[in-house]
Parts: sequence; structure tokens; C-alpha cells
Amino acid sequence: MIFVQIGGSLVTKTGSAEGCGDSWPLCHGQLLPKDWPLDTIIEIAHRGVSLLAIIFLILFGVMAWRQMSHVRETKFLVYVSLSFILIQSLVGAAAVVGLWHGDFVLAAHFGISLICFAAVFVLTLLVFHVDQKFDTKDLIIKQTLRNHTIGITIFIYFVIYSGALVGHADASLACTSWPHCMPNQIIPTNFYQWVQMGHRFLVLILFVWMVIALIHVYKHYSNYRVIKKGWTIMFVLLLLQVLTGALTIFTYVNIFIALFHALFITLLFGMLCYYILLLSRNEYREK
Repeated sequence: MIFVQIGGSLVTKTGSAEGCGDSWPLCHGQLLPKDWPLDTIIEIAHRGVSLLAIIFLILFGVMAWRQMSHVRETKFLVYVSLSFILIQSLVGAAAVVGLWHGDFVLAAHFGISLICFAAVFVLTLLVFHVDQKFDTKDLIIKQTLRNHTIGITIFIYFVIYSGALVGHADASLACTSWPHCMPNQIIPTNFYQWVQMGHRFLVLILFVWMVIALIHVYKHYSNYRVIKKGWTIMFVLLLLQVLTGALTIFTYVNIFIALFHALFITLLFGMLCYYILLLSRNEYREK
């Protein structure tokens, strides 16, 4: 699923979405196209990786269903992962053939696949018994941290959507300075700059919120390894995401930096979803 996520970002960043024209699942109306320019190679590779992900995910889901059905969250995570990878594939196909239009709509494609990744990520952690290794049964999570976790998870989804919109709206270099927009200019003056600066503003809010939550964790949950270490890792991922975001501007959207930018925020969202699972277990035990 990581390769599906990064592959989708690569398609967007390199402008390869039309590498196979308006044909799907064929490429330029053929099983194997005659010409293989770079955008065609990238688009075909992304489709191939997505197909493999669907096959492996079906196998993974069947095995998890059979061997871990006693775990309360297993069936739900299998449903979500399979449903959203199919939705993600259909949305991608609709975009290729012209049924899915507009930058705001296309930006949702990354968000849909992100939910699938998060479900697979959490299910994988359950398969490897990460919750048991950190003895999460004894966790007592109070209301303040619950609010932070749920609020940040919801908010970060909008941050990710705004970042996807930056790519689909071709606004990556609408502002060539950082943290302000342009040299001697703070306020955006056109739509593309507003998209870019809007994303930066949302990231700023997220950063401040994460700092507040991390301080709360260190004050009140320092004895819980799974919480203290997890929130520390998530904050580091956010720092790396901010750093690669700035470097994306300074390097004029270096493709490798841009892909790492997408990777860090994807992993951060996946970890937050795991803590949502721990919250649900905590509330279930209290009942």
C-alpha cells in the first residue's frame, strides 16, 4: 500500500495522469502500447502496482478473517481496506476516462487511498501483535488525550486533502519562498497562491496542535511506552513532513523530496488511526 500511495503521488507530481490517454484498463486502447514515453511507463507501473495491491490485499484479508476473527476490529478493518482500495481504483479509472473532473474532486483520490492504507496498516499491527508487545490492555486514556487524538486525526485529513489539492491544481510553485509566499509578499494574490498558503496555514495549525498534545503526553503519560514513544515518533514524522515541504519549494519540487513529503504524512496518519483503535478499546473496556 505504501507503493500505491507513493505511486499515486509520483503520477501527480510528474504529470503522468494522461500517460495512457483516456483508456482504462487498456493504455491508448491497447494492452501494450507501441510507444513507451516516461509518463506512460509511470502510469502503467502505478496501475500494475495497484492491481498487485488488490490481489495481495484480498489474500491478506481472507487470512486475517480466518485466523484473527476473534479480534474485535479484524472484520471491520478487512471491510474498510477492501472497500476503499476498490473505490480508489474506480475513482482512478473514472478520472482517466473523463468521468471525474476538477482539481477539488481529483484531490479526494489520495484521501480515499489513504483510508485504505490506514486500515491495512492497523490490521498489520494487529497481525504482528504490536498491541500485546506494548501491553496496551492496561492503558487508561483520559478525555483530554482522547480529544487531541480524535481532533488531530480528523484535522490532518483536511491537511492531507489540501496538500493533494496543491499538486492537482499545479500550485506547488505558486509561492517560491518559505514560510511566506513570495519575496516581500505575505498575502496571496491569486487562486494558486491561496491554495499553497492555505495548505501551509493548515500545517501550521497542525504543528502547534501536535506540540500541545505532545507536551500533554509527556506530562501525564510518561509511564506508558506505547503512548510516549508513539507520539514522539508522530511528532518526528510531522517535523520531517514540514522539512520536506519547505525543501520542495527550495528545490523547485525535486521529485524524491516530494515523494518523501507524501510518505511522512501517510505514515503519520496511519499511526494516528492506530491510536484511534486503542481509544475505542479503552472505551469498550470502560463499558
